[in-house]
Amino acid sequence: MSRVLVVDDDPRLQRTLSIALRAHSHEVLTAADGRTALQVAAEDEPDVVILDLGLPDLDGTEVLSRLRQTSAVPVIVLSARHESEDKVEALDLGADDFVTKPFGVEELLARVRAAVRRGGDLGRSLGVLENDHFRLDFSERRARVDGADVRFTPTEWRVLETLCREPGHLVSQQDLLRSVWGPSYGRESNYLRVYANQLRRKLEPDPAHPQHLLTEPGLGYRFVP
Repeated sequence: MSRVLVVDDDPRLQRTLSIALRAHSHEVLTAADGRTALQVAAEDEPDVVILDLGLPDLDGTEVLSRLRQTSAVPVIVLSARHESEDKVEALDLGADDFVTKPFGVEELLARVRAAVRRGGDLGRSLGVLENDHFRLDFSERRARVDGADVRFTPTEWRVLETLCREPGHLVSQQDLLRSVWGPSYGRESNYLRVYANQLRRKLEPDPAHPQHLLTEPGLGYRFVP
């Protein structure tokens, strides 16, 4: 049974999601504000966090930023904000998915299932990939770059895992999106740009001139160890 933390100050939505999640065999934790959410996340270690951006005390982006300092738990952001820059900001801070309000409960449940799989299945198909610059241990989810530990989010690990299954080979944008986020994805190329930039900042000696995570414009990405 997976444990899901629902962070939303709307009691009706919180109740609706709690009922739906429990009906699908999830254990549910709840928080109505950001500070409580951070405390619950630290004490109870949920498998997935559903996080509303419009909280009464801390902005959801601040909660996400603080959460990412100590945890790699998959985070699904909920927001009434439709602007693409809000989505990019949330992804850049380490969100794993972004759902715009209003939304269908079944759609959100499908995304929760995908997040649980991503969180639980990371690294089972790969061992260690290393060169003179970095060492990626997919089994332990540990990375060292130039001798220093580097933290990746679960989605960053999943992107790397997908690309590193066949080092040097092109992975199309559609295949990468579906492998990382699920079968309902395929056109969200902005997701890939955000994560490629994040990974380059963490992995590349010179992120502006990448040597390892390469973009093939209009086609996809390839990873060269």
